[in-house]
Amino acid sequence: MKKLIFITTLIIMTISASSNGQPKVMTPEILWEFGRIGDVRVSPDGNTILFGVTQYDIQENKGIRDLFVLSSDGGEPVNITNSDVSESGAVWRPDGRRIGFLKPVDGSNQLFEMDPDGGNIRQMTRIEGGITGFGYAPDMQHIYYTRRVKVAQVVADRHPDLEKANANIADDLMYRHWDRWHDGRFSHVFVATYHKEQIAEGLDIMQGEAWHSPLPPFGGSAQIEWGADGRFLAYTAKKKTGKDWTTSTNSDIYFYHVEDGVTRNMTPFNDGYDKNPVFSPDGRYMAWESMATPGFESDKNRIMIMDLATGKYRDYSAGFDQSSSGFSWSADSRTLFFVSGIHATYQLYALNVTSGAIRQLTEGHHNYQSVACAGNYLFAERMSMSMPTEIFRVHIESGDQVQLSYVNREILDRISMGRVEERWVTTTDDREMLVWVIYPPNFDPSRKYPALLYCGGGPQSAVSQFFSYRWNFQIMAANDYIIVAPNRRGLPTFGQEWNDQISQDYGGQNMKDYLSAIDAVKAEPYVDERRLGAIGASYGGYSVFWLAGNHDKRFSAFISHCGLFNLESWYATTEEMFFANHDLGGGYWEEPRPHSYDFSPHLNVHKWDTPIMVIHGAKDYRVPYAEGLQAFNAAQLQGIPSRLLFFHDENHWVLQPQNGILWQREFFRWLDEWLK
Repeated sequence: MKKLIFITTLIIMTISASSNGQPKVMTPEILWEFGRIGDVRVSPDGNTILFGVTQYDIQENKGIRDLFVLSSDGGEPVNITNSDVSESGAVWRPDGRRIGFLKPVDGSNQLFEMDPDGGNIRQMTRIEGGITGFGYAPDMQHIYYTRRVKVAQVVADRHPDLEKANANIADDLMYRHWDRWHDGRFSHVFVATYHKEQIAEGLDIMQGEAWHSPLPPFGGSAQIEWGADGRFLAYTAKKKTGKDWTTSTNSDIYFYHVEDGVTRNMTPFNDGYDKNPVFSPDGRYMAWESMATPGFESDKNRIMIMDLATGKYRDYSAGFDQSSSGFSWSADSRTLFFVSGIHATYQLYALNVTSGAIRQLTEGHHNYQSVACAGNYLFAERMSMSMPTEIFRVHIESGDQVQLSYVNREILDRISMGRVEERWVTTTDDREMLVWVIYPPNFDPSRKYPALLYCGGGPQSAVSQFFSYRWNFQIMAANDYIIVAPNRRGLPTFGQEWNDQISQDYGGQNMKDYLSAIDAVKAEPYVDERRLGAIGASYGGYSVFWLAGNHDKRFSAFISHCGLFNLESWYATTEEMFFANHDLGGGYWEEPRPHSYDFSPHLNVHKWDTPIMVIHGAKDYRVPYAEGLQAFNAAQLQGIPSRLLFFHDENHWVLQPQNGILWQREFFRWLDEWLK
């Protein structure tokens, strides 16, 4: 407990001293002082909430996660680990008497257990290379764990005498993914007996298979789940390799039967994503997330439920024009709770399995990120543009929302946030588009402010009520900018047609939507239309590059992070080809040539005339860094004021504290130089 008190006190002293008693606005340093909540788990009796909080040390350039417990009625959380290393992946044992969690030993994670008060800690595994996840069977007869297993050969295996050789050899695709090169290892699922609090040696239930479970890069424990009676384990995998893997989204849910070791594919009827199985407490149903369209990673996420006795299944979200995720069953197996997006917010919903009726439980300008059911309440993580993630309790019948955790209260009470406004703007094709407008703290309507157009990434990612630790709207507003954040064409939470429109139309309607948003806001008397900027990352970075050649002198400064600049070179160097094939229509060499390549920003680079900053990371394999170098070089060769910020040890994001602070400082240094 002492460490958390010390950090909180230090934050309070720093904020109070620097603000001279007045509320302080957000700074890069404060942004990295927020405690980050995750892994919220409710105890089997519903009385206690288990969760993790990561605190970052800027000087040490790293974060440490501690585990906390909190009464489901609220109150003060108790730090039950308080160590100098990170504990993660914590879950309640099914009997509620112990907590299992991961903790590093000699550089790799092992499974530990402790009492709910943090006492009686015991190391349960000593597995070479460590484990990456685990889960208890409901009957506590078995556990599963995941670890990386060597399956394929690499250079060192073929040439053991060349110890200092540093190279990769590829004979197929997927030789690199996201931010790492293929090293011959795959994440496999192991099953082990758990008897008298002893864990036996695990059995690799994917022995020799050259694919992963959970799915990289973002799949976690939600993709692996024990059946209600513990007789089988469900896991998610895309059992393909090479070119087949990179051009397909066809993952399936497999049942491994513990008694006879037989594995069965439960979803062979669907050629899109199937993942994240959740079993009803009575053992009758399996619910899972499913996408129907092969190769489309942003298709509608459906609610599929299978009757395990008959094998019959049904799409319970047919007619519900929203994606759904984060499923959780009620104790009586009659209701499925889930998270779904509507109008750039994420709310909690309930599905009555008998009638098929779906009911929205919550409303408001916020994002729910998870849901767990205990008695008459739901417990969930919630954030907004003005608040980092905290834990909330929601009454199932009334929808009343009560905040339980206040991990960042001491910081939030001492800084001033800007007002967030919901505005609806008419687009060029007479549709209504939701645009968030974020104002500077202490906004003065008699002044004229510079404004920033935020271009969202994805491209199919809602510009919702997220609290980002990089693209943070409040820190932008704190620097005296008005932020214009449109939910342009190609984003979810406004129906699937709105979401799907952007595919193969990158330079089309969504770019007109951007301009409609900034044109509507710049007409306000408090916006200086001579001082407008456009900023964004990933697809947002592409958007900035495109707008740089197609903005009719609206903007005075641009910032593009990890943006696609040359669609031909990007197509030929990215790794997950199913995304590129769906959104661009295929390779640039095909006949007829997909028209999407006409939207490549490099084709309009001769029209660039505005200062531009380019940011990229060396380990970004989704949008390889040569895209950023091409754009910067093109600007330099044309004499356009430009700056390159290049991170040698970051990927598609910026994850390290000091790099994150550097990013913010250079971001605003560039904008202030050209817009102030």
